[in-house]
Amino acid sequence: MYKKIMVAIDGSDTSKLALDAALELARIHKAQLRAVYVLDTPLFFYAAGYYDPILLKNSMAEEGRLVLGEAAELMQAKGIGGDIQSVEVGTVANDIAHCLQHAADAWEADIVVLGTHGRRGFQRMLLGSVAERFIRVTTKSVLLVREPAAA
Repeated sequence: MYKKIMVAIDGSDTSKLALDAALELARIHKAQLRAVYVLDTPLFFYAAGYYDPILLKNSMAEEGRLVLGEAAELMQAKGIGGDIQSVEVGTVANDIAHCLQHAADAWEADIVVLGTHGRRGFQRMLLGSVAERFIRVTTKSVLLVREPAAA
């Protein structure tokens, strides 16, 4: 039985599916739910020219506030207890997967729900996969929610 469920959200359709699954899991188990948004500000944002990296970071932070606000409203509407959290990638050695791992460990989550795009081959190699990296670094149970196949 799960008592603490953490879900990673980023505003994508896949993360919305993950949030829906986490909400249902929390309802079934009468568990607490924590929705986590990771603010990723890679160093190259600060090294490239022609734009203000602070404006970009602020824009990403605002997106996180909106996404987390929507998650909090859904949790309240469905009667699910819990909270929301925003974390920021702080160093080169850290990435989104490690930030999620630290958040799950600090909160002592029983399971982490993540959306995955199900990319394969060259596309996965080029883009990487937060879900795959998370599975490699965590000791937590993980529920992957995959987006539906294209029609």
